[in-house]
Amino acid sequence: MSEFNEFDQQGSVPNKDTGSIISHSFEMYKGVFLYGIVAMVIYMIAGFAIQFITGFNSASMMEEMQEAGGDYSSFSYWNVPGFSLYLSLSGLLGILVAPLYVGLIYIVSKYNTKSQIDFADLFIGYKQNFVNILIYSIISGIISSVAMALCFFPFIFVYPFLLLGYPILLFENASATEALGKSFNIAKENYGTFLGATVVGGLISIAGVILCGIGIIATAPFMMIVMYSVYCAFLGKPRQIEFKK
Repeated sequence: MSEFNEFDQQGSVPNKDTGSIISHSFEMYKGVFLYGIVAMVIYMIAGFAIQFITGFNSASMMEEMQEAGGDYSSFSYWNVPGFSLYLSLSGLLGILVAPLYVGLIYIVSKYNTKSQIDFADLFIGYKQNFVNILIYSIISGIISSVAMALCFFPFIFVYPFLLLGYPILLFENASATEALGKSFNIAKENYGTFLGATVVGGLISIAGVILCGIGIIATAPFMMIVMYSVYCAFLGKPRQIEFKK
């Protein structure tokens, strides 16, 4: 059981502009990037385990696609051994690791307020508002998938409306629909800043692929830090979470 208490804290809050938010995110990430790497490693290990269980081989599929000489029209993904089961389990994994993202946001908050960080903090999402985090992950995943199916650019314009969902779920103990509604309303009133933070944060998050493939482990979690910085900018420093012994 947990409760929320508000009290004076140390810590910085960015201005309500993209530059200040990204700068704040950088400062925060420098102090917690190792936890972000741990979260990504856990995700990747689980992903490899799913490949092993399903018998799906992504490297082999890529080789077959390259052998097609750029003509993918005749290539059938569904005929690749284990692909359909892999796709289903990967979707489930994406939902189940959402609490890890929330845990990283919590660690960033503790770092910002000079609170002691424990490794167990990374897993707070599995005991704090867990069900609503999963529901929100499903809803936001569906919204993102529809946007991605239409084209990549609609996804970019839709994602800013989801930016505050995870921080609201954690710090305000909100329901999934409350988090979605509040995130949408705040983003709607400040869309330019939210879009800017999404684009810049997203580019930094995928920079690991461009610079050095494995580097994605270090850069991908940056978007979670952006979420925290945006929350601080528009809603102030979050309330400290305290657990009753």
